[in-house]
Amino acid sequence: MRKLISTGSPFETVAGYSRAVADGPWCFVSGTTGYDYATMTMPDDVSAQAENAMATIARALGEVGFSLSDVVRVRYIVTDAAYADPVFSVVGRWFANIRPAATMVVAGLIRPEMKIEIEVTALRNPA
Repeated sequence: MRKLISTGSPFETVAGYSRAVADGPWCFVSGTTGYDYATMTMPDDVSAQAENAMATIARALGEVGFSLSDVVRVRYIVTDAAYADPVFSVVGRWFANIRPAATMVVAGLIRPEMKIEIEVTALRNPA
């Protein structure tokens, strides 16, 4: 059964998307930036943005019975190649024992304060 997950972000309503969509054994989490969605504030530091993004992703997965250990694919988009190492030190802790397939791309994001966006795909294995 398909379930839509929202963080309550105004971006979701304006752009017409869900934070995540769970369908059967799959969960697709939209690109997630470093906003603290409770306060709609964005830290300036890319490491803090990566921490916020990972926490948001973990919460979205948890809402539909998934966890970070179900993540099989992750895509990182950073606005500057110099952000790779600070981001790796953050996401490396979150994914240390999970080791999903990963890609990092350097590209512009839609708001100047955004330095990173993280997108994941999760597959729940039957118990």
